[in-house]
This record gives sequence, C-alpha cells and structure tokens, in this order.
Amino acid sequence: MISIKSKSEIDLMRKSGEILAKTLEIIKDAIKPGVSTGELDQLAEDFIRKHGAIPSFKGYKGLPGAIDYPGSICASVNEEVVHGIPGLKVLKDGDIISVDVGVYLNGFHADAARTFAVGSISQSAKHLIEVTTQSFYEGIKSAVKGNRIVDISIAIQKYVESNGFSVVREYVGHGIGRDMHEAPQIPNYATRERGPRLEAGMTLAIEPMVNQGKYQVKLLDNKWTVVTTDGTLSAHYENTIAVTDGEPLILTELI
Repeated sequence: MISIKSKSEIDLMRKSGEILAKTLEIIKDAIKPGVSTGELDQLAEDFIRKHGAIPSFKGYKGLPGAIDYPGSICASVNEEVVHGIPGLKVLKDGDIISVDVGVYLNGFHADAARTFAVGSISQSAKHLIEVTTQSFYEGIKSAVKGNRIVDISIAIQKYVESNGFSVVREYVGHGIGRDMHEAPQIPNYATRERGPRLEAGMTLAIEPMVNQGKYQVKLLDNKWTVVTTDGTLSAHYENTIAVTDGEPLILTELI
C-alpha cells in the first residue's frame, strides 16, 4: 500500500533530507586520493549523529545469510554499482565513487546518492557521471500528479540510452517515508506494468544506476556489493522527492 504524506510529514522528511544533503557535501569535500572509504563512512556517521539523527543504513538487514549492513554509507568504487561496504579500500587518482546515504530523523527517512570524481578522471568517466545525474532530472519532469510511475522510468531510460550508456534492471527506486523502502517500486527502464498513478503526497526515492557498458550486474559473495559483469564503470544518482499539485519537490538538496 502506498503511503500518502501530509504537508507536515513532508516537512519532517525535508529536515532529514537537509542533514543528508549536508552530509554529502562533507563527503564530497573529503574525497581525494589516499582517503579510505571507511574514513568517509566515519565522517558521515559522526555528522549525522551530531545532528540528532540516525544513519538509516547501519544495521539494515539484507539477504538471508548476509551480515547486517555495517556502514552508515554505501561506498561503491568504479565497477561497483551499489551497496559497496566501506572499509579499508583506499581511493586513488582516476577512481569514481558512488556514495549512497540514508538519514532517519523524527520518524522519517531520506535517501540520496551521488557519484564523485577522485582527483583527475577520464572524459568518459566524467560523461558517465553527467549523464547519470541529468537522467534523474529528466525523470522527475514526469513525476507529476496524474502521470504513472512508468512515465518516470521511460524518461530516464530514453535519456541514458540516447547517450550510449545502459540502465541497471535488477535494482530500482522506491517509495520512502516512515520506512526506508516503501511501495511503489520505481524502475529506471520501461516495463509492461505501468505502475500506479502519481498522487500529491507520494514520496519517492528515484535513483538511476547507469553502466558504461552492458546493463547486467552480479552480486558479490558478501551478499551486498553489486558490480558490473563486464567490469565497466557504473554511476548512481538519487534524491528523495515529493509529488505535489505542481512541480515535484526535491527533499535532499540544500535550499
């Protein structure tokens, strides 16, 4: 069942989103060659908790047999698509890193992700990041009352593929609110199911995951980290938004 949020509930989600946006800015400023993903994780957790919030991802339960998620962020480097576990991995010049963060405050979650350059990166990697970012904005043009979920999906896929990249199928966006993952699912590609009609008060985490090569991915033995099967780069961009009677509100950007 899809949860419709009141204006006051969306305002609470915006407060979670503001902490999250500031967290991503701190991480962005800290990313450089020689920094470990574990150090970035500690920075994020310290900042989130300092502001009275809780990292949504820490302790999150995964697939059967997987450990509860140990980090406050997902830190996915190069061919890692999503759910990279932060730790001892040291960033080097030319890497790209996708950082996904969740914040829980006053009973509501916010969720967002960005892909950052480490030092000087190739033009092809830069283009991948730019296209992934813009695909989100192309998608939310359709996140308006009366449209369907598939309208968002089609817009994202069309933009990504027109730029020569591919959209991950196995992992999708989602509703969000009191729970991190709520209905509905939001694929980043066209499906036969059109999905529900959008209504004011829906809150959605829209998150294109875009590969430089083929769209196929595989799950590593840790049962968390997802990588491209062909070893090519992957980028990720996500915001939590609210559907309104007019333009959608992005709740995880600094105002």
